[in-house]
Amino acid sequence: MLKVKLKVNNKRFSIPVPYAVLNIGSLLITSKRVNRLINKAIEKDGSKFSFPQIERRDLKPLLLGLSKHKGLVLVETKLKDGTEVEVKL
Repeated sequence: MLKVKLKVNNKRFSIPVPYAVLNIGSLLITSKRVNRLINKAIEKDGSKFSFPQIERRDLKPLLLGLSKHKGLVLVETKLKDGTEVEVKL
């Protein structure tokens, strides 16, 4: 389970993200329809950037590897205004 911890203005939030949600999110990201919608929204904005097409078979080993390294801290950030973010497996 991915654990996201936020601390903003002396308030703490903890958001657990199960691996099932990550798998569903990867299905959405790799969808051709969603990719077209994202690129159309980017084109409306006038940016020359395009969101690349990602293959599901490329993401699957990453998601399997995440479940094997529990406790690994992916992101730990502290800003000058006191905001803290931590993402841990």
